[in-house]
Amino acid sequence: MDGPRLLAGLDAQQRRAVTDPGQPLCILAGAGSGKTRVLTRRIAHRATEGSAEPRHVLALTFTRKAATEMGARLGALGLRDRPTVGTFHAVAWAQLRTFWADRGRPVPGLLESKVRLLRSLPGRALAPGELAAEVEWARARQVPPERYAHAAHQEDRRVAAPLEQVAEAYAAYEREKQRRGVVDFDDVLARCAEALESDPAFAAAQRWRFRHLFVDEFQDVNPLQHRLLEAWRGDRPDLCVVGDPRQAIYRWNGADARYLTRFADDHPGATVVELTGNYRSTPQVLHLAGAVLGPGTSRLVAHRGDGEVPTITAYATDVDEAAGIVAAARLAHPPGARWDRQAVLVRTNGQMGLLEEALVAAHIPFRLRGADPLLQRPAVRDALRSLGAGPERPLRMALDDLDALAEEAEAAGATDRAGDLAALARLARDLDLTDPTAPTSALRGWVGHAVGADGPGRGGDAVEVVTFHAAKGLEWPVVHVAGLEDGYVPIRHARTPEAEAEERRLLHVALTRAEDVLRLSWAATRTLRDREVRRRPSPYLTPLSEARALLADAARPAPPEAGLARARRALADATASDPPRRLRAALEAWRAEAARRVDVPPAVVLSDRILAEVARRAPTDVDALAEVRGIGALTLDAHGAALLDVVREHAGAQEAPR
Repeated sequence: MDGPRLLAGLDAQQRRAVTDPGQPLCILAGAGSGKTRVLTRRIAHRATEGSAEPRHVLALTFTRKAATEMGARLGALGLRDRPTVGTFHAVAWAQLRTFWADRGRPVPGLLESKVRLLRSLPGRALAPGELAAEVEWARARQVPPERYAHAAHQEDRRVAAPLEQVAEAYAAYEREKQRRGVVDFDDVLARCAEALESDPAFAAAQRWRFRHLFVDEFQDVNPLQHRLLEAWRGDRPDLCVVGDPRQAIYRWNGADARYLTRFADDHPGATVVELTGNYRSTPQVLHLAGAVLGPGTSRLVAHRGDGEVPTITAYATDVDEAAGIVAAARLAHPPGARWDRQAVLVRTNGQMGLLEEALVAAHIPFRLRGADPLLQRPAVRDALRSLGAGPERPLRMALDDLDALAEEAEAAGATDRAGDLAALARLARDLDLTDPTAPTSALRGWVGHAVGADGPGRGGDAVEVVTFHAAKGLEWPVVHVAGLEDGYVPIRHARTPEAEAEERRLLHVALTRAEDVLRLSWAATRTLRDREVRRRPSPYLTPLSEARALLADAARPAPPEAGLARARRALADATASDPPRRLRAALEAWRAEAARRVDVPPAVVLSDRILAEVARRAPTDVDALAEVRGIGALTLDAHGAALLDVVREHAGAQEAPR
């Protein structure tokens, strides 16, 4: 593909990101801004102009799916040679095997699953899935077993066992790997970095082969991956990274977004380009997604026309919420449409059970992303295995055991595990009501039937049920976001400012998955372990509700001459002898200009009713402005100073009535 065709259809920001000669280069790409398109076209553009040879390009991603998509896009651009595109782990493993083979060393076996090995260890402190997560976090942060307890305490890690016991289990895992002669994926990254750092010939060979480095989703890089990247790079400046600090949602798993946010400081002379255009979502969706981050935090500008105003619905119970979502999904599914145009997003795996049951009952096909079916989740598998140990007994005798397991997980802050066990306990009680003589062995089959684990609708055209984390990188025309309650959003164990900020970013990611329709909901009561628990709405619903109110005002019919032209005409007609009229016209002119700058309807900035009240009162300080009905903290932060400047300049002798 020639140069002009590579640049066709790009906006000014995207064009600069593709063509800027700067090295190193950091591209800050907001949600829906076309980052993959920009990254692949930059590789192709550099190949076309001769500043990069495709066979010497290494493009790094975090998932095989992302690598496959990027490779397909690069192939479609018609490059003479194919760049190497892969995950950190895949590229490192290929290099290590070559390194060992060239030196006559045996290649160790690759451990595909930490959980399987951990399950075989006696006396482990945690369930295998939870222990694997702690080991992965420690390895990502380059924390050995002897320093785990201290580091985990410093990071406020919430686990269901004393940290010292987790450290002992971590050490036992490392010893068992060594005894078996196997390495895991974390070892692959660490050993590749060690080889590059200690063997100049190996480092020179790899740096010759991969001269041009590109990294996607750079906000998700962890310290171990960054160490390997720097070992690949050496002292060369040819590095291009793409990421979005507003989508940094994996700190809990060891990622460190500061590699992105401090890129210019860490790489003196680096060029930074920002992409703020959003081509995915309507202005209404973006307005809410920006509100959850706070005023001035999100700079995304919609490049689509107006859409529906998002809805926020409060339900009496979690059962009502699940039924409401199912009803809304049916309404959003006209004849001939596909079910996979819709997704239901939840914060935790444990919230999925009730939604699965409601979808099965309504005969709506669905599939899960970000969580295995209930039967495959570690907490449920461990519980069923425990119930099956020993002689057969009536299920009724095991109900209290299931409740106790869920309570232990909740007390330890293991929210996902507690939710999964609560779902299992609820299904066990359903079976007991249906068949009071059922043995414990019948529970596995009942769970599979109740949530459709082996039923139809798991593939093909189906509504997606997705965790917030797993939704990243995906998009749907219609998105239902469920369970917006304190304790879920933000999650209960997010107690530090850093963790709370990540929870805001996580909700921002969830909201920006919607293209056209966004539906938010929460329940005032949830049934947890057979008892009703009162719930509070998420604190993030306050700014979201304010933002939605502005959108609702903007959606009302406006006078024929609404907008910038009307405001300017009114200001020109106003006279010095009519201060109230002059102030109203000045406020309308300010509002229209503010709306034009961010490409939203004027009433999104300030509704007609609120603007009229500001003109009537003419407040001259923040306290007086805050008394105007409808002006909340969000509006004060975003526009308070500008509003007061307009009032002071144009109010004249007008008195503000009290």
